[in-house]
Amino acid sequence: QVQLVESGGGLVQPGGSLRLSCAASGFRLGYYAIGWFRQAPGKEREGVSCSSSVDESAYYSDSVKGRFTISRDNAKNMVYLQMNSLKPEDTAVYYCAVDRAVAAMCRTKGDFGFWGQGTQVTVSS
Repeated sequence: QVQLVESGGGLVQPGGSLRLSCAASGFRLGYYAIGWFRQAPGKEREGVSCSSSVDESAYYSDSVKGRFTISRDNAKNMVYLQMNSLKPEDTAVYYCAVDRAVAAMCRTKGDFGFWGQGTQVTVSS
């Protein structure tokens, strides 16, 4: 059974940092692209970052590039999102998701077929 469980969210001041974790089970993470998405109230769910399984490339949305870093530990079936220099506009529920296809590169939101439950990140002074 494929399962993704996010953790590490919380309340942080602007400029602070959080490290989100995503524990994957039911599959071998190393064969799949995995991404982080977020959804703020009244907003569409948007892609934040993605880690490709085929070329070790990492991708970031323009709004987080330079501040967030995605990483993975395939042996532990874990994915992380290090978030630095957080801004109030980063406030959202953050989700990890895995692509439906084996050996996938990072694709669009619709290609991610398995999602975690989300973890709340609130950036506020």
